Amino acid sequence: MDAKVALDLGSAIALAVAAFGSAIALGIAVASAMGAIGRQPEASNKIMTSMIIGCAFIEAITIYVLVFAFMYAGK
Repeated sequence: MDAKVALDLGSAIALAVAAFGSAIALGIAVASAMGAIGRQPEASNKIMTSMIIGCAFIEAITIYVLVFAFMYAGK
């Protein structure tokens, strides 16, 4: 196995792990936010705002890994 194959395999595995972790984290965040809104509906605007910001940060991790995978794919 040469360095190109190892780099491609490593970036594919990293992207898969990041996407799986991001999907699990998003599911937990949304489920928790929906539970909180169900318990306290009058605070739904604050809860939704916090959830959306948190989801954006979670998705940013996956996007960073995707960018790095594309960067290393050309090498």
